[in-house]
Amino acid sequence: MKVLVAGDANLDLILRGDTVPRFGQAEQLLSGADLVLGSSAGIAAAGLARLGVPTALVARVGDDVFGARTSELLAAAGVDVSEVRAVDEPTGLSVILSATDDRAILTLTGALATLTGDDVLAAADGATHVHVASFFLLPALAADLPRVLATLRSRGVTTSLDTNWDPAEHWSGVEECLPHVDVLLPNATEAVALAQSFGEAPADTEHAARLLARRGPIVVVKDGARGGLAVSGDEVVRAPGLTLDVVDTTGAGDSFDAGFLASWLSGAPLPVAVRWGAVAGSLSTRAPGGTGGQPTADQVEQAAR
Repeated sequence: MKVLVAGDANLDLILRGDTVPRFGQAEQLLSGADLVLGSSAGIAAAGLARLGVPTALVARVGDDVFGARTSELLAAAGVDVSEVRAVDEPTGLSVILSATDDRAILTLTGALATLTGDDVLAAADGATHVHVASFFLLPALAADLPRVLATLRSRGVTTSLDTNWDPAEHWSGVEECLPHVDVLLPNATEAVALAQSFGEAPADTEHAARLLARRGPIVVVKDGARGGLAVSGDEVVRAPGLTLDVVDTTGAGDSFDAGFLASWLSGAPLPVAVRWGAVAGSLSTRAPGGTGGQPTADQVEQAAR
């Protein structure tokens, strides 16, 4: 098994404390600030590697300090970065204003938006699964993704998609991808928004997942502290997360993706894979940043019991 993750690669600047901006040149004091590996694709790739899955990332960074640091942190996490290449754009950056129960995210896409479908197909040689993240930050790839997914399926490669939030809230282009993707991994809010964008009227998260699953993929929904649920055909599976002291929820959904995929790709039944996702996502919140608390496979297995 070899997984290729395709998408964004950047750093997160996570600010904690008095983070609600007040203009008028007011100076506010923070309780903490960390510059860590960010990006949905980067965090998912690091999570898979931490779980023992051979993982590579295809992404674009800038030829700058942030780009070099992004690649360094990914490599230190065990991710193959040979397809993380520098282009003539600044490296993307997310500034996260982190509160106890919510956060705001300010993102510069920069170099990460230059990734193309042909870049992904070229990097996918030898991969058994391709996971795509941050659909709406990658306009060149998003426009070509139905073709990319169909081509990968014709090669016998399974695929998954975590669209993340659409900053424009239009949700364009996802519907065309669903017949060609094996697993869709939205969070609860995204699942409802996607179903509504297709002209549906979901009554709740499970109904939204059922509506999306009718279009082809297994739908695995990340539901925060409630864990996760999955719909595959007529089967509905729920799995709880863990109750623990949360330090930072940044990237928990991406760590859920890693836990689910590590289990599902090993051949585990859907209920086991969803439980792995929920546990991996929960454990990732034990430390600042998206990767500081990511668990090993042994830690997930022990906690999942």
